[in-house]
Amino acid sequence: MRVVVIGAGEVGYNIADILSAEGSDVIIIDKNEERLKTVAENLDVQTITGSGSSPHILKAAKLDQSEMIVAVTDSDETNMVACLLASVLSKGAVKIARIRNMELDQHVAIFDKDHLNIDLCINPERESVNNVMDLIEYPGASEIIDFARGRIKLAAFNVNSSCIAVGKQLHEIKEMCKEHDFLIASIIRKEEPIVPSGKAIIEENDYIFVLSESENVRDILKFFGKDVDPVQRVFIMGGGNTALLLSKALEKKGIFVKIIEKRQDKCKILASNLDKTVILHGDGTSQDLLKEENIQDADYFIAVTDDEEANILSALLAKQLGARKTISLINRVDYTHLVPTIGIDGVMNPRHATISEILHFIRKGKVISATPLHDDKAEAVEFIALETSEIINTPLKDLQIPKGTIIGAIIREDKVIIPGGDSVIRPGDQVILVTLHSAIPKVEKILTVKLDYFG
Repeated sequence: MRVVVIGAGEVGYNIADILSAEGSDVIIIDKNEERLKTVAENLDVQTITGSGSSPHILKAAKLDQSEMIVAVTDSDETNMVACLLASVLSKGAVKIARIRNMELDQHVAIFDKDHLNIDLCINPERESVNNVMDLIEYPGASEIIDFARGRIKLAAFNVNSSCIAVGKQLHEIKEMCKEHDFLIASIIRKEEPIVPSGKAIIEENDYIFVLSESENVRDILKFFGKDVDPVQRVFIMGGGNTALLLSKALEKKGIFVKIIEKRQDKCKILASNLDKTVILHGDGTSQDLLKEENIQDADYFIAVTDDEEANILSALLAKQLGARKTISLINRVDYTHLVPTIGIDGVMNPRHATISEILHFIRKGKVISATPLHDDKAEAVEFIALETSEIINTPLKDLQIPKGTIIGAIIREDKVIIPGGDSVIRPGDQVILVTLHSAIPKVEKILTVKLDYFG
């Protein structure tokens, strides 16, 4: 597959990295020569210096021979014009654009086939807000990923020293929690993925991914010692678009919200757009203000300003003053790994949310979705089993599946199966597997379908 990526920021870089590593022919365009130098030094891609909204530059990138254009610059206008030009220069190319303008987000008709003809428009703030709302529904988890239209969830969380599972083998844990069917699909230990087996032992500070039916998630989180009490009160620091979108979503859930914002003009905008949210003009990093507003009663403190350091510091302060859970908006990848070790409960990462949504879209055939897990070291893949696949009509224990791959769930005729060694996949089954990134080429082979997400 030939892909033109416009924008060499973190999103464009990561998309180019993933696609080129799996064999796609990637051309990345950016006006910033320093960014492109970094790209050229680290990735096996072609780089072109210039504007992604220039017909001359797009022709130089051979857009007419490309199957996809991904426009993810910081300029909505550049992204839209690039996709518009792609409609002229390459009739068959799939067009993906990052659009952050809230007003444009409310007029989706302009992006349809009769107008700009953009196949996928992504609002990073909206995607990250959706992720946070999942966490608020299941407060014991650090990540929640939906499969089978929400019927199955992959919940990820850290294992605390007090967890009943510490020191136990996986088969022992299953016996201890017989009433709910679940499968530990992946274990991250010291930033490295470990393939779970029945004899694998859970250790303190492991980060584990558990697959189960959605209706069982709360009970399973509770079994592992996680807090599952419903969320009633949320504090938000910051008054930008993310805060506005998040507050509207929380209001719909009947959750009481307070927003703390330094800028008076932003406070007025928020007040005019929100019905029940309390708007406070002040500094969310002020200990006195947080105490005065009874931060100790907050179920969540969520810091969403443009200042990542302030987000981290305020979340730590709120946690110290008694907030039940804290989330910080962080775009920098090198900060993400720091967060769990210092006591912040979750990360809101618009860039990662954007990357995930784009990668969901880049697929064909019987692959329903493909989601990167934990810094892209593992992937969760949802697909339809084909007649030609090597994995059908054989007990799972007898399958020659790639090392590092776990079959996590099977949906057959509306029934969810958390499989064991004797389970068999039938043609037409909807299957969810978790695999190491290094095993992806072999996974493609056994599925007998090319995962365009992977290359």
